[in-house]
Amino acid sequence: MKQKDFDVIIIGGSYSGLSASMSLGRSLRQVLVIDSGLPCNRQTPHSHNFITQDGEKPVVISAKAKLQVELYKTVQFYNGLAIRMQKIENGFEVSTESGEVFTSRKILFASGVKDLLPEIKGFAECWGISVLHCPYCHGYEVKNEKTAIIANGEMAFEYSKLISNWTKDLRLCTNGKSALTLEQTQILKEKGISIFEEEIDSFEHKDGYISNIVFKNQEKVEVKAIYARPPFEQHCSLPADLGCDINEQGLVKVDAMQKTNIPGIYASGDCTTQMRSVAIAVSTGSFAGAVINKDLIDEDF
Repeated sequence: MKQKDFDVIIIGGSYSGLSASMSLGRSLRQVLVIDSGLPCNRQTPHSHNFITQDGEKPVVISAKAKLQVELYKTVQFYNGLAIRMQKIENGFEVSTESGEVFTSRKILFASGVKDLLPEIKGFAECWGISVLHCPYCHGYEVKNEKTAIIANGEMAFEYSKLISNWTKDLRLCTNGKSALTLEQTQILKEKGISIFEEEIDSFEHKDGYISNIVFKNQEKVEVKAIYARPPFEQHCSLPADLGCDINEQGLVKVDAMQKTNIPGIYASGDCTTQMRSVAIAVSTGSFAGAVINKDLIDEDF
């Protein structure tokens, strides 16, 4: 790649990064998108709750988006991993794993998060297929099915309330001793939600579609879907390395304009919000692109 200096470098070329790059490219900004090709939903067979794209495969949505963005000669793509970034006099310098160096006036992190999946046999294979994160994205497709929740404590209680909107055939697996209060336990039982405290050994499944939860005591519970919220970490460590504030949930902290606490650095998409969906990633990316362009205009006018 001959061009080395840009108006904006976007770290992450999935839905939010692509949306931002289109917004900026149409604003006549020289944009570089650096992407390593590992979106968190790469195993998910269908995307939902995104109008005009409901039911489409996530990989198809992103591929179509990239083809459209590539029509703008103002946007370039670099397949690789950004490993270092530093502030320089007129912006930022970004170094890649392969040794290339690029500079820009502004940085947008649209780098997403990495889910830290538990060591339950079958969990990784089912993740995004029948082990689900978001009922708004996937709940309709498993409505009224035999469903389990893997969670404990306050989160388990609130998650159970939420998922009961989509199915009443619900059981809660705390994967160890329950941390629910007596009152919460009583409420869940009154709602017909069974509570299993035995530790989980594995999932029986076929091609990611679960049929049974197997506990360590070899008891089995038949289910067609599971909801779980495993811990996660930032997919890219560079925001923290640069001093961007990370909130208590582990997300890059941004204001209403998608700005971090570091001047010239912005963030959008899954790395900034617990509301992880394609539609929200696209929305925040598009908005971040407009904000960055306006800031560049204000600086130059």
